[in-house]
Amino acid sequence: MRNLIEGALRSHGADYIDIRIEDAARTKISLRGRGTDELSVSRSMGGCVRALAGGGWGFASFNDIANLKDHVALAVSQAKLVSQANGDSLLVPVEPVNDTVVPTLVVDPRSISLAAKRELLEEYNQIMLGYSPKIQTTTVRYRDTYSKKLFANSEGAFIEQEHCDVGASCTAIAREGDNVQQMFIVAGGVDGYQSVQGQHDRVRDCARRAVLNLDAAPAKAGQYTVVLDPALAGTFVHEAFGHLSESDFIYDNETLRDIMVLGKQFGSPILGITDGAAAPGHRGSYRYDDEGVPASLTPLIREGVLVGRLHSRETAGRMGERPTGNARAINYRFRPIVRMTNTYIENGRTSFEEMISDIDEGIYAIQAYGGETTMEMFTFSAMEAFMIRKGEIAERVRNVVLTGNVFETLMNIDAVGNDLAMNDGGTGGCGKGQQAPLSVSDGSPHIRIRNVVVGGD
Repeated sequence: MRNLIEGALRSHGADYIDIRIEDAARTKISLRGRGTDELSVSRSMGGCVRALAGGGWGFASFNDIANLKDHVALAVSQAKLVSQANGDSLLVPVEPVNDTVVPTLVVDPRSISLAAKRELLEEYNQIMLGYSPKIQTTTVRYRDTYSKKLFANSEGAFIEQEHCDVGASCTAIAREGDNVQQMFIVAGGVDGYQSVQGQHDRVRDCARRAVLNLDAAPAKAGQYTVVLDPALAGTFVHEAFGHLSESDFIYDNETLRDIMVLGKQFGSPILGITDGAAAPGHRGSYRYDDEGVPASLTPLIREGVLVGRLHSRETAGRMGERPTGNARAINYRFRPIVRMTNTYIENGRTSFEEMISDIDEGIYAIQAYGGETTMEMFTFSAMEAFMIRKGEIAERVRNVVLTGNVFETLMNIDAVGNDLAMNDGGTGGCGKGQQAPLSVSDGSPHIRIRNVVVGGD
């Protein structure tokens, strides 16, 4: 294979060429109520070529690897077709790497039979269905992927990477008349099948909380001091701020360029935000991105100040900054674009008890059930929530919807916890530019935010 790839990279007539070859095996299982929606094992193998000539890109994906030289020629011809006279090919120089990366697995999911995987999920499903007559239905999903990826470019890089990704989610839906409430849990990781085992107590608690939420009163709309748990705060930093840090989005949007100015104060000195695949052991972790750039940890906010953003080699070149190893594609059918990896708010110094102690009336919001962002505006629905009264967690409430401007919200963070937790589970991922789902992680400690607009009844 290496001789085939290196041969195809010679005499290409472009400014730059890279080739990715991928071989991925996947298992998917989905249970709904007492039935099975999906039970599948699949494998895909193929590759792609990117060519850069005179500032123009060409791209070709394929399954017949034997004709690799023809695919290179096609990508080069495309690049020349859209090239411009004296067009800039602004790729930040990166030292070419030759390396092999193999994951360390506790339990390899490929060693577990499909029947055994389904049996475990059925155990989880039966726990939820049997918890209470008020559990109307359930959903249990599982997926695992083991991929092998080759990357080579005309600069001399040749990298072989293997990667494992395992995840599961369990959802309990409770109903009483017209009142429907649901809770979910996720589990998973990159170090093996054991990351989804032993979830029985969490699954039972998921059903319990769904039933309890039927008796929760709707939250009263208003403006509150809100404490977010690590899961909801992680979703917030990913969706509301992380995407704004992806530099292809910044480069193509004049309004956002005027907002995302390095050195600008975006929060108080207690706030720090980082993204990076070099954080080990998470779903967004890897050694090299899809351009062969080594993974890094990229500070985005330090002491409340915007200090960095996420780059591919091209966006780094066009913006005069350094590459960060954030060029990613969901598979060989797509070209890499700038994507987040593991995005998180860094630890502060405040305990949870201290954080709520001086709140006379506020809301404790737990895990995001849904939401959307438009530029700097966001809306998130909390899966679970409680009132905070006189410094204590009080009654359960529902229908808590948080809305606001991300930059105003960052400025209103006045306490950051000391209990950072990462969300590494589930069967989904991040979506952008028709590429979804992409494995990522997000996280945060508890955070406290002043003057949050909360929608309710």
